[in-house]
Amino acid sequence: MLPRRRHAEGKGCLALDVAYLVVSPSVSGAAMSRRLVILLAVSTGVSVATNYYAQPLLAAIGHTLHLAGGAAGLIVTASQVGYVTGLVFLVPLGDLLERRTLVVIMSLVAAGGLVGAALAPDLAVLFLFAALVGASSVVAQILVAFAATLAPEDERGKVVGSVMSGLLLGILLARTAAGYIAAASSWRVVYVCAAGMMAVLAAVLWRSLPRYRARLDLSYPKVLASVVYLFRHEPMLRRRSLYGGLSFAVFSILWTSLSFLLSGPPYRYGAGTIGLFGLAGAGGAVMASVAGRFADAGKQQAMTVATALAMSGAFLAMLVEPHELGVLIAAVALLDMGCQGMHITNQSEIYALAGEARSRVNSAYMTCYFTGGVLGSVGSAECYGSFGWTGVAALGTAVAALALLVSVTDGRFRRHQASLAAAAER
Repeated sequence: MLPRRRHAEGKGCLALDVAYLVVSPSVSGAAMSRRLVILLAVSTGVSVATNYYAQPLLAAIGHTLHLAGGAAGLIVTASQVGYVTGLVFLVPLGDLLERRTLVVIMSLVAAGGLVGAALAPDLAVLFLFAALVGASSVVAQILVAFAATLAPEDERGKVVGSVMSGLLLGILLARTAAGYIAAASSWRVVYVCAAGMMAVLAAVLWRSLPRYRARLDLSYPKVLASVVYLFRHEPMLRRRSLYGGLSFAVFSILWTSLSFLLSGPPYRYGAGTIGLFGLAGAGGAVMASVAGRFADAGKQQAMTVATALAMSGAFLAMLVEPHELGVLIAAVALLDMGCQGMHITNQSEIYALAGEARSRVNSAYMTCYFTGGVLGSVGSAECYGSFGWTGVAALGTAVAALALLVSVTDGRFRRHQASLAAAAER
């Protein structure tokens, strides 16, 4: 048991009385073992993949359930609504409960939700279980915040980048594996296999994760209220949440409707081939590690502008040349690099704000992040149903351009915050 200490989040309000319980191995301030980093990376990848198996399967699901137009795209929306709900109500529990137990329970709930999705007889039931899987898969975000807590301060960007690389590889491989499994059998088998993986993961995490608990003298309602307080009183958290929401909106606009583009003329690809497009985003996983190292070097501002520019250029290319395969693959790769690089840069900044409240800081940020994703997926499905791919690409270009416009004011924002801090010290 470590000493108790006071930590004020803001100007004298909502002071938190925090004590820490860290049980074998010793993880406070010590370098993390490579084995633990790999375990966390793999775990986040397997967990977050549950939210992305559906993306290359939407056309196949729509055919099986006799859905019209882009209605199947709303399955992604249901999952993201569940995810946002989990971010608001479950992720803050990482600062209140013993994390290993919380992670294992949520992994088992996700496994049960995947079984329900596999057996769903109609769209309404599939929506329900997609939302449950989305809510429980926020375990990935608890694990990312856990990694940031366990890592020494001078390696936090590197560790978070490595864990996020695993998370991003999980997203990419989820699409590819789902496409191949569905092509060989059916989309329902994809969910059965995913459920088995989550059950195995729960057992491995129970045996391998260290026990950790940050004991707060706060009730659960006050913990939730403190998330709002942190968001109101941390300008950097609000700004990075805006970047996150815009970047994930761009990401969701693409992946919600890409399978419809690829399954129609002139491509007419099946689920297996569509799943391969997930590999086009492999650069995003590489970018996660690069962005983490840039963050450790203090170059967040440059990365913000560069990644926003990459997103804008990628969607503009898909608007101009959507039926040129080489251009499409390159644009998908560039867009994933931009979105994931922006995301890692955001996380490197927010995790430096309040060490004792990382799960709650992450909750606030990721709620905005996935709210952007929900709006992006809804907008994408609606645009595809009304205007086809041209409408989708135009929407993506506009949102990416907004992110770029905001990013070029980042230097002025930092100077303003620095001047406020200097004035407060006088």
